[in-house]
Amino acid sequence: MGGVNTEVGTDQGAAVADAEENSGFDAALRERLASGVDVARAATEEFATSGVGEHLGVTVEAAFTTTHRFASELPGYRGWYWACVLALVPGGEVTVDEIALLPGDEALVAPEWVPWEKRIRPGDLGPGDLLPPAEDDERLVPGHTSSGDEALDEAAGPIGLGRPRHLSREGRSAAAERWAAERGPESEIARGAKHHCGTCGFLVPVAGSLGTMFGICANEYAADGQTVHLEYGCGAHSEVRVPGDSTPPVPEAYDDAAVDVIVLPQQLAATARARSAGADAAGETTTAESAGEATAAGSAGPSGEATTAEESAGPSGEATTAGESAPPRDEAED
Repeated sequence: MGGVNTEVGTDQGAAVADAEENSGFDAALRERLASGVDVARAATEEFATSGVGEHLGVTVEAAFTTTHRFASELPGYRGWYWACVLALVPGGEVTVDEIALLPGDEALVAPEWVPWEKRIRPGDLGPGDLLPPAEDDERLVPGHTSSGDEALDEAAGPIGLGRPRHLSREGRSAAAERWAAERGPESEIARGAKHHCGTCGFLVPVAGSLGTMFGICANEYAADGQTVHLEYGCGAHSEVRVPGDSTPPVPEAYDDAAVDVIVLPQQLAATARARSAGADAAGETTTAESAGEATAAGSAGPSGEATTAEESAGPSGEATTAGESAPPRDEAED
């Protein structure tokens, strides 16, 4: 079994102390009740038949009573505990006052009860659904009475001849709170906007007292068709302009000493033609040299050497040119 805890919560300490002084609930009685763990366990096990775990502690909630807590081991009741209340009066015996299964801090419990008439939430109304207002709905006042808003009363027509009921002051205040909470000056997008809806050209004014605080947005890229506070704002305001570059232009620096060589296609074509012409000229020179060498080789002597002008001279000592032929031997002798 766990240790006994006889400490009293701070919210109950003063009340228990006063009760002790006035009724005689002294330390001796407190100790007898706190030590009655076996009595509390036996009674709890008899009541529950199963699922009673270790002793969790003792709590004094009122004079002459003490609550013993035991862990619950029942399936599906994790985090719950058994509470057994013992009672004792001066001169009497310890008795069992009450036993109950209660949820702890980590217990899984049902949500808080919500009355049926308050279970409908905004957005629950669908096509074909009917949601009549309550007879005592404070948001509405009869049509034969003044709503408190002169502009609305004037728009509704003479008293008794307009709508059966219209908004009361409470109804307008509740609507203003809802609208301001969703699209009011405290919203995140409004705090980051430079311009407000009150100066926007897309704002459609609203008549009546609510028009001093709200309007209808007509910008399809913003809160189109929604009620917005005049201090609400967004980035689609009619006066928003894209900020220009206010910094002076920085001149581009040029290096006069640097030269960029750019070869044009015409220059590439001219270079190719020049190289082709040089190659043709070199081929012709090579052909001429080859032809000259062949001629020199044809005029060589028996020994393979070329005959000089002196060797080919006639008897008179004159060289015979290529255009002249030597006279016949008989004529020379004559």
